[in-house]
Amino acid sequence: MIDKNVVTKAVEEWLQKGDYFLVDVEMSADDRIVIEIDHADGVWIEDCADLSRHLQEVLGEELGDYELEVGSAGIGQPFKVIQQYRNHIGKEVEVLQKNGQKVQGVLKEVSDDEAHFTVTVKEKQQVEGKKRPVLVDVDKNFALSDIKSCKYLLTVK
Repeated sequence: MIDKNVVTKAVEEWLQKGDYFLVDVEMSADDRIVIEIDHADGVWIEDCADLSRHLQEVLGEELGDYELEVGSAGIGQPFKVIQQYRNHIGKEVEVLQKNGQKVQGVLKEVSDDEAHFTVTVKEKQQVEGKKRPVLVDVDKNFALSDIKSCKYLLTVK
C-alpha cells in the first residue's frame, strides 16, 4: 500500500521545475490515485503526461496495481487551494456561503493571512440627487471558514 505523503512528495519534486502548483492528491479505496495540478495559464496535457511519467519513475513498483490519473483542476469547480484564488483575481467568481446565499462578482484580492478574500459586487443603491436606485460597486469580504465554496464563473458573452 502506497502512502499519500510519498505520492505528494514525488509530485512536489516535479512541481519545483515549473510554475505549477498542487491542488489535490486523492487516494480512493478502489486503488485509484487522482492528482490535480494547476497553473496560472492553464495546464497542458503534455505536462500531465510528464508528471505521470515522473511518478512512475520515482515510485516504480510502489504504484503497482494503482490506477494513476493526473489532470488539471476543472474549470468551474470550487477552488481547493489559496493559489487558485490568487490566479483568479480580476475574474468573475461565484461564492456560495454556508447559509446558502450565492454572491457573484469580481474577485478583488486575497488577504495576506490567506484567511479572507474580497469580491466586488454590483448592488442597487439610492444615490443622492438620483430619483431611482443605481448600480454601484460594493466590496464584500468573506472568510474562507464562512463559505461552502468559491469558483470561477464561466460566462458566455
